[in-house]
Amino acid sequence: MTRRAMGQTVMVLIIAAMIIVPFFLPSEQWLNLVSLILIWALFAIGFDLVFGVTGMLSFGHAALFGTGGYTLTVLMLSYQIGFLPGLIAAALTGALLAFGLGLFALRVSGLFFALLTLALAQMMYILASNKLRALTGGLDGIPGVPRPDLFGIDFYENRNYYGFIVVVFLIGLAIMALLRASPFGRALRAVQANDTRAAQLGYNVHALRQSAFVVSGAYAGVAGALLASLMFYISPQMLHWSTSGDVLIMTVLGGKGTLLGPILGVAVFELLKEELSRVTQYWYGILGLIFIFATIFLRNGIAGLFHGQDDRDDGGSS
Repeated sequence: MTRRAMGQTVMVLIIAAMIIVPFFLPSEQWLNLVSLILIWALFAIGFDLVFGVTGMLSFGHAALFGTGGYTLTVLMLSYQIGFLPGLIAAALTGALLAFGLGLFALRVSGLFFALLTLALAQMMYILASNKLRALTGGLDGIPGVPRPDLFGIDFYENRNYYGFIVVVFLIGLAIMALLRASPFGRALRAVQANDTRAAQLGYNVHALRQSAFVVSGAYAGVAGALLASLMFYISPQMLHWSTSGDVLIMTVLGGKGTLLGPILGVAVFELLKEELSRVTQYWYGILGLIFIFATIFLRNGIAGLFHGQDDRDDGGSS
Protein backbone atom coordinates (compact mmCIF):
# COMPACT_ATOMS: atom_id res chain seq x y z
CA MET A 1 0.00 0.00 0.00
CA THR A 2 1.40 3.39 -1.01
CA ARG A 3 1.74 6.26 1.44
CA ARG A 4 -1.09 8.11 -0.26
CA ALA A 5 -3.43 5.10 -0.23
CA MET A 6 -2.63 4.49 3.43
CA GLY A 7 -3.41 8.11 4.22
CA GLN A 8 -6.71 7.94 2.39
CA THR A 9 -7.64 4.75 4.25
CA VAL A 10 -6.77 6.25 7.63
CA MET A 11 -8.75 9.42 6.99
CA VAL A 12 -11.77 7.52 5.66
CA LEU A 13 -11.73 5.31 8.75
CA ILE A 14 -11.59 8.38 10.99
CA ILE A 15 -14.58 9.93 9.25
CA ALA A 16 -16.48 6.62 9.28
CA ALA A 17 -15.88 6.32 13.02
CA MET A 18 -16.97 9.93 13.52
CA ILE A 19 -20.25 9.16 11.73
CA ILE A 20 -21.03 5.73 13.19
CA VAL A 21 -19.74 5.84 16.78
CA PRO A 22 -22.03 8.67 18.03
CA PHE A 23 -25.07 6.47 17.42
CA PHE A 24 -23.78 4.29 20.26
CA LEU A 25 -22.69 7.06 22.62
CA PRO A 26 -24.87 7.59 25.69
CA SER A 27 -23.79 11.24 26.07
CA GLU A 28 -25.97 13.85 24.35
CA GLN A 29 -23.09 16.32 24.63
CA TRP A 30 -20.81 14.28 22.37
CA LEU A 31 -23.67 13.64 19.97
CA ASN A 32 -24.27 17.37 19.62
CA LEU A 33 -20.53 17.99 19.22
CA VAL A 34 -20.18 15.54 16.33
CA SER A 35 -23.36 16.97 14.77
CA LEU A 36 -21.68 20.38 14.92
CA ILE A 37 -18.50 18.95 13.38
CA LEU A 38 -20.37 17.44 10.42
CA ILE A 39 -22.24 20.68 9.73
CA TRP A 40 -19.05 22.76 9.81
CA ALA A 41 -17.32 20.10 7.71
CA LEU A 42 -20.00 20.52 5.04
CA PHE A 43 -19.34 24.27 5.16
CA ALA A 44 -15.57 23.72 5.00
CA ILE A 45 -15.54 21.41 1.97
CA GLY A 46 -17.64 23.96 0.11
CA PHE A 47 -15.32 26.77 1.18
CA ASP A 48 -12.29 24.75 0.09
CA LEU A 49 -13.63 24.54 -3.46
CA VAL A 50 -13.05 28.28 -3.65
CA PHE A 51 -9.97 28.52 -1.44
CA GLY A 52 -8.03 25.29 -1.84
CA VAL A 53 -9.04 24.22 -5.36
CA THR A 54 -9.57 27.51 -7.20
CA GLY A 55 -7.08 29.57 -5.18
CA MET A 56 -9.33 32.44 -4.02
CA LEU A 57 -9.19 33.60 -0.40
CA SER A 58 -12.71 34.62 0.59
CA PHE A 59 -13.76 36.30 3.82
CA GLY A 60 -17.34 36.55 2.63
CA HIS A 61 -18.52 33.03 3.32
CA ALA A 62 -20.01 34.01 6.66
CA ALA A 63 -22.64 35.96 4.71
CA LEU A 64 -23.55 32.86 2.69
CA PHE A 65 -23.57 30.68 5.81
CA GLY A 66 -25.79 33.01 7.84
CA THR A 67 -28.13 33.79 4.96
CA GLY A 68 -28.85 30.08 4.53
CA GLY A 69 -29.79 29.85 8.20
CA TYR A 70 -32.05 32.90 8.03
CA THR A 71 -33.71 31.66 4.84
CA LEU A 72 -34.75 28.38 6.45
CA THR A 73 -35.82 30.10 9.67
CA VAL A 74 -37.96 32.80 8.08
CA LEU A 75 -39.60 30.45 5.58
CA MET A 76 -40.54 27.90 8.27
CA LEU A 77 -41.61 30.31 11.02
CA SER A 78 -43.22 33.08 8.97
CA TYR A 79 -44.52 31.23 5.92
CA GLN A 80 -44.99 27.67 7.28
CA ILE A 81 -42.81 26.21 4.54
CA GLY A 82 -41.64 22.62 5.16
CA PHE A 83 -38.09 21.81 6.21
CA LEU A 84 -36.93 20.16 2.97
CA PRO A 85 -38.22 23.00 0.73
CA GLY A 86 -36.66 25.41 3.22
CA LEU A 87 -33.34 23.57 3.03
CA ILE A 88 -33.41 23.68 -0.77
CA ALA A 89 -34.27 27.38 -0.61
CA ALA A 90 -31.31 27.92 1.75
CA ALA A 91 -29.01 26.28 -0.81
CA LEU A 92 -30.45 28.39 -3.63
CA THR A 93 -30.24 31.59 -1.58
CA GLY A 94 -26.61 30.87 -0.71
CA ALA A 95 -25.84 30.22 -4.37
CA LEU A 96 -27.65 33.36 -5.57
CA LEU A 97 -25.97 35.54 -2.96
CA ALA A 98 -22.60 34.04 -3.92
CA PHE A 99 -23.36 34.89 -7.55
CA GLY A 100 -24.18 38.47 -6.57
CA LEU A 101 -21.07 38.84 -4.41
CA GLY A 102 -19.01 37.33 -7.20
CA LEU A 103 -20.22 39.95 -9.69
CA PHE A 104 -18.45 42.59 -7.59
CA ALA A 105 -15.62 40.70 -5.89
CA LEU A 106 -14.36 38.79 -8.93
CA ARG A 107 -13.48 42.05 -10.67
CA VAL A 108 -10.32 41.99 -8.54
CA SER A 109 -8.03 39.23 -7.30
CA GLY A 110 -5.62 38.32 -4.53
CA LEU A 111 -5.68 40.44 -1.39
CA PHE A 112 -8.16 42.87 -2.95
CA PHE A 113 -10.61 40.01 -3.53
CA ALA A 114 -10.28 38.93 0.13
CA LEU A 115 -10.85 42.48 1.40
CA LEU A 116 -13.81 43.10 -0.89
CA THR A 117 -15.54 39.87 0.16
CA LEU A 118 -14.90 40.86 3.79
CA ALA A 119 -16.50 44.27 3.24
CA LEU A 120 -19.53 42.82 1.47
CA ALA A 121 -20.04 40.21 4.20
CA GLN A 122 -19.83 42.84 6.95
CA MET A 123 -22.49 44.84 5.10
CA MET A 124 -24.75 41.79 5.41
CA TYR A 125 -23.93 41.53 9.12
CA ILE A 126 -24.84 45.20 9.70
CA LEU A 127 -28.07 44.84 7.75
CA ALA A 128 -29.11 41.78 9.76
CA SER A 129 -28.15 43.44 13.05
CA ASN A 130 -29.89 46.78 12.45
CA LYS A 131 -31.67 47.62 9.23
CA LEU A 132 -33.48 44.28 8.87
CA ARG A 133 -34.21 43.87 12.59
CA ALA A 134 -37.91 43.21 11.96
CA LEU A 135 -37.01 40.21 9.80
CA THR A 136 -33.89 38.91 11.57
CA GLY A 137 -34.60 39.76 15.20
CA GLY A 138 -31.56 42.02 15.30
CA LEU A 139 -28.81 41.18 17.77
CA ASP A 140 -31.33 39.17 19.81
CA GLY A 141 -31.69 36.70 16.95
CA ILE A 142 -34.60 34.33 16.39
CA PRO A 143 -35.25 31.45 18.81
CA GLY A 144 -37.31 28.34 18.12
CA VAL A 145 -35.89 27.40 14.72
CA PRO A 146 -37.76 24.19 13.79
CA ARG A 147 -36.39 20.80 12.84
CA PRO A 148 -37.67 18.48 10.09
CA ASP A 149 -41.10 16.88 10.27
CA LEU A 150 -40.60 13.92 7.94
CA PHE A 151 -41.73 10.30 7.71
CA GLY A 152 -43.21 10.40 11.19
CA ILE A 153 -39.71 10.60 12.72
CA ASP A 154 -39.17 12.75 15.81
CA PHE A 155 -36.19 14.85 14.75
CA TYR A 156 -36.37 16.77 18.01
CA GLU A 157 -34.72 13.67 19.38
CA ASN A 158 -31.03 14.55 18.92
CA ARG A 159 -30.01 11.09 17.75
CA ASN A 160 -32.59 11.15 14.95
CA TYR A 161 -31.56 14.64 13.84
CA TYR A 162 -27.94 13.51 13.90
CA GLY A 163 -28.89 10.75 11.45
CA PHE A 164 -30.47 13.38 9.19
CA ILE A 165 -27.29 15.47 9.31
CA VAL A 166 -25.21 12.39 8.44
CA VAL A 167 -27.34 11.75 5.34
CA VAL A 168 -27.05 15.37 4.14
CA PHE A 169 -23.31 15.39 4.87
CA LEU A 170 -22.66 12.18 2.93
CA ILE A 171 -24.68 13.45 -0.05
CA GLY A 172 -22.70 16.70 0.00
CA LEU A 173 -19.40 14.84 0.31
CA ALA A 174 -20.24 12.54 -2.61
CA ILE A 175 -21.28 15.44 -4.84
CA MET A 176 -18.11 17.36 -4.01
CA ALA A 177 -15.94 14.30 -4.71
CA LEU A 178 -17.57 13.96 -8.14
CA LEU A 179 -17.15 17.68 -8.88
CA ARG A 180 -13.49 17.70 -7.94
CA ALA A 181 -12.76 14.61 -10.05
CA SER A 182 -14.71 15.98 -13.05
CA PRO A 183 -13.34 18.11 -15.91
CA PHE A 184 -14.81 21.09 -14.03
CA GLY A 185 -12.65 20.32 -10.99
CA ARG A 186 -9.55 19.86 -13.14
CA ALA A 187 -10.25 23.19 -14.85
CA LEU A 188 -10.49 24.92 -11.46
CA ARG A 189 -7.10 23.51 -10.47
CA ALA A 190 -5.67 24.75 -13.77
CA VAL A 191 -6.96 28.23 -12.94
CA GLN A 192 -5.34 28.04 -9.51
CA ALA A 193 -2.01 26.87 -10.93
CA ASN A 194 -1.76 29.58 -13.59
CA ASP A 195 -4.81 31.60 -14.58
CA THR A 196 -3.02 33.27 -17.50
CA ARG A 197 -2.02 29.95 -19.04
CA ALA A 198 -5.50 28.56 -18.37
CA ALA A 199 -7.01 31.47 -20.29
CA GLN A 200 -4.57 30.88 -23.15
CA LEU A 201 -5.71 27.25 -23.27
CA GLY A 202 -9.27 28.41 -23.81
CA TYR A 203 -10.73 28.28 -20.29
CA ASN A 204 -13.13 31.04 -19.29
CA VAL A 205 -11.36 31.89 -16.05
CA HIS A 206 -13.98 34.34 -14.80
CA ALA A 207 -16.85 31.90 -15.42
CA LEU A 208 -14.99 29.08 -13.67
CA ARG A 209 -14.30 31.23 -10.61
CA GLN A 210 -17.89 32.42 -10.56
CA SER A 211 -19.18 28.85 -10.81
CA ALA A 212 -16.94 27.69 -7.96
CA PHE A 213 -18.19 30.57 -5.82
CA VAL A 214 -21.82 29.67 -6.56
CA VAL A 215 -21.37 25.98 -5.71
CA SER A 216 -19.55 26.97 -2.54
CA GLY A 217 -22.42 29.31 -1.66
CA ALA A 218 -24.93 26.48 -1.95
CA TYR A 219 -22.90 24.36 0.48
CA ALA A 220 -22.63 27.28 2.91
CA GLY A 221 -26.38 27.89 2.73
CA VAL A 222 -27.23 24.27 3.53
CA ALA A 223 -24.71 24.18 6.39
CA GLY A 224 -26.10 27.41 7.87
CA ALA A 225 -29.65 26.06 7.74
CA LEU A 226 -28.64 22.81 9.45
CA LEU A 227 -26.78 24.70 12.18
CA ALA A 228 -29.73 27.01 12.91
CA SER A 229 -31.99 23.98 13.24
CA LEU A 230 -29.48 22.11 15.42
CA MET A 231 -29.18 25.04 17.83
CA PHE A 232 -32.91 26.00 17.66
CA TYR A 233 -31.61 29.54 17.25
CA ILE A 234 -30.02 31.95 14.80
CA SER A 235 -28.39 35.36 15.24
CA PRO A 236 -26.34 37.79 13.12
CA GLN A 237 -23.20 36.28 14.66
CA MET A 238 -23.38 33.65 11.91
CA LEU A 239 -22.84 36.49 9.44
CA HIS A 240 -19.86 37.98 11.27
CA TRP A 241 -16.41 37.97 9.62
CA SER A 242 -15.08 35.78 12.45
CA THR A 243 -17.17 32.92 11.07
CA SER A 244 -15.24 33.19 7.80
CA GLY A 245 -12.03 33.28 9.82
CA ASP A 246 -12.98 30.10 11.65
CA VAL A 247 -13.68 28.12 8.48
CA LEU A 248 -10.41 29.40 7.00
CA ILE A 249 -8.47 28.19 10.05
CA MET A 250 -10.23 24.82 9.94
CA THR A 251 -9.43 24.36 6.26
CA VAL A 252 -5.76 25.32 6.52
CA LEU A 253 -5.34 23.24 9.68
CA GLY A 254 -6.71 20.14 7.97
CA GLY A 255 -5.08 20.69 4.59
CA LYS A 256 -6.45 22.96 1.89
CA GLY A 257 -6.90 21.56 -1.58
CA THR A 258 -7.83 18.13 -0.26
CA LEU A 259 -11.30 16.69 0.08
CA LEU A 260 -10.89 15.14 3.50
CA GLY A 261 -8.40 17.62 4.97
CA PRO A 262 -10.97 20.32 5.83
CA ILE A 263 -13.11 17.69 7.55
CA LEU A 264 -10.20 16.67 9.76
CA GLY A 265 -9.41 20.32 10.40
CA VAL A 266 -12.97 20.96 11.56
CA ALA A 267 -12.85 17.92 13.86
CA VAL A 268 -9.54 18.96 15.45
CA PHE A 269 -10.64 22.60 15.78
CA GLU A 270 -13.96 21.76 17.46
CA LEU A 271 -12.46 19.13 19.77
CA LEU A 272 -9.71 21.53 20.87
CA LYS A 273 -12.28 24.28 21.33
CA GLU A 274 -14.46 22.00 23.45
CA GLU A 275 -11.62 20.90 25.72
CA LEU A 276 -9.76 24.22 25.96
CA SER A 277 -12.93 26.18 26.77
CA ARG A 278 -13.35 23.98 29.83
CA VAL A 279 -9.91 25.02 31.08
CA THR A 280 -9.61 28.72 30.26
CA GLN A 281 -11.59 31.66 28.92
CA TYR A 282 -8.61 32.47 26.68
CA TRP A 283 -9.09 29.32 24.63
CA TYR A 284 -9.31 31.24 21.34
CA GLY A 285 -5.83 32.68 21.87
CA ILE A 286 -4.44 29.21 22.54
CA LEU A 287 -6.15 27.96 19.37
CA GLY A 288 -4.47 30.80 17.51
CA LEU A 289 -1.05 29.73 18.76
CA ILE A 290 -1.77 26.12 17.76
CA PHE A 291 -2.79 27.34 14.30
CA ILE A 292 0.44 29.36 13.95
CA PHE A 293 2.60 26.37 14.87
CA ALA A 294 0.56 24.12 12.56
CA THR A 295 1.11 26.46 9.59
CA ILE A 296 4.85 26.50 10.32
CA PHE A 297 5.43 22.78 10.91
CA LEU A 298 2.50 21.29 8.96
CA ARG A 299 2.73 23.24 5.71
CA ASN A 300 0.15 20.99 4.04
CA GLY A 301 -2.03 20.59 7.11
CA ILE A 302 -2.96 17.39 8.90
CA ALA A 303 -3.60 15.72 5.56
CA GLY A 304 0.03 16.47 4.64
CA LEU A 305 1.11 13.88 7.19
CA PHE A 306 -0.20 11.23 4.82
CA HIS A 307 0.72 12.60 1.42
CA GLY A 308 2.75 15.37 -0.15
CA GLN A 309 1.97 18.46 -2.13
CA ASP A 310 1.98 16.63 -5.44
CA ASP A 311 -0.59 14.14 -4.18
CA ARG A 312 -2.77 16.96 -2.98
CA ASP A 313 -2.96 18.57 -6.39
CA ASP A 314 -3.31 15.31 -8.26
CA GLY A 315 -7.02 14.99 -8.74
CA GLY A 316 -7.92 16.74 -5.53
CA SER A 317 -9.62 13.65 -4.17
CA SER A 318 -7.30 12.75 -1.34
